[in-house]
Amino acid sequence: MNILAIESSCDETSASVLVNGHIRSNVIATQLIHEQYGGVVPELASRAHQQHILPVVKRALADANLSKNALSAVAFTRGPGLLGSLLVGASFAKALALGLNIPLIEVNHMQAHVLAHFIENPKPAFPFLCLTVSGGHTQIVRVDGPLNMTVIGQTMDDAVGEAFDKSAKLLGLPYPGGPLVDKYAKAGNPLAFRFPMSEMPNLDFSFSGIKTAILYFLRDHTKTNPGFIEENMADICASIQHTLVQMLLTKLKRAARETGIREVAIAGGVSANSGLRTALTQLGESLGWKVYIPRFEYCTDNAAMIAIAAQFKYEQGDFTAQTVSPMPRMEL
Repeated sequence: MNILAIESSCDETSASVLVNGHIRSNVIATQLIHEQYGGVVPELASRAHQQHILPVVKRALADANLSKNALSAVAFTRGPGLLGSLLVGASFAKALALGLNIPLIEVNHMQAHVLAHFIENPKPAFPFLCLTVSGGHTQIVRVDGPLNMTVIGQTMDDAVGEAFDKSAKLLGLPYPGGPLVDKYAKAGNPLAFRFPMSEMPNLDFSFSGIKTAILYFLRDHTKTNPGFIEENMADICASIQHTLVQMLLTKLKRAARETGIREVAIAGGVSANSGLRTALTQLGESLGWKVYIPRFEYCTDNAAMIAIAAQFKYEQGDFTAQTVSPMPRMEL
């Protein structure tokens, strides 16, 4: 079983080759052009995907020491994501599969984030809970099988990754700001400043309120001290990060208590945040959870997670037709 997987949902073009259940290559081309605009520009993203996709696929096959003629199937991200970006990956995958006369496999991007935990050992046992956190999604997912997942909690407005990036922008930090907040937070006091945590029913989240609170907090303090942000950058970042992480883990703790599940994982771009990784590890130790945290390269958007998801679908003969179209708002 040799699967070529393609990921192009946002601003990373990635290709990966899976051979008999093992990832043999995982190539990622990051788009730097968006930094000057303070966020991802969809049209520029799709153009960059067109430029990167062929070299990235060639490199992935070369790194895996595999010819395209040896492929058993081609997998691609159908959604969710930016329509123009998804179109590039889907069109390339469809054309390659058609030319080689091999099966085509569509993959849900959010499902793939969860299944990234099956790339390497140790692997979680079913059922497990997965906190999936990224720039576009914040979800608590109950995972009863590789292709049997249920969202039991999610954000009602903004995603936590957006809260990190918007907070960074308010602090004058360049895009992408989330990793910079994490960087500064390491040298700061997480209890230096207090920000309100939104209360939502059941297992759902809301992050719009904290962004507004941070805006007013910075406005009020810089009125009396124009150098407030620069003088307190580390403490501000640490306090913001602490608040966001506690909002996430409070709901995750409740989900574990209500379901009785003690196998807990995190996935998605924000799962690379060091504060979240440390806090989850400590919480897991105190509550007797088995905690699973993916390697950094499998947290952000990558084709290896698409490949591992495609493996489960391949084993079940779950293939898709050439008439398939991308789904920007694809549900889990």
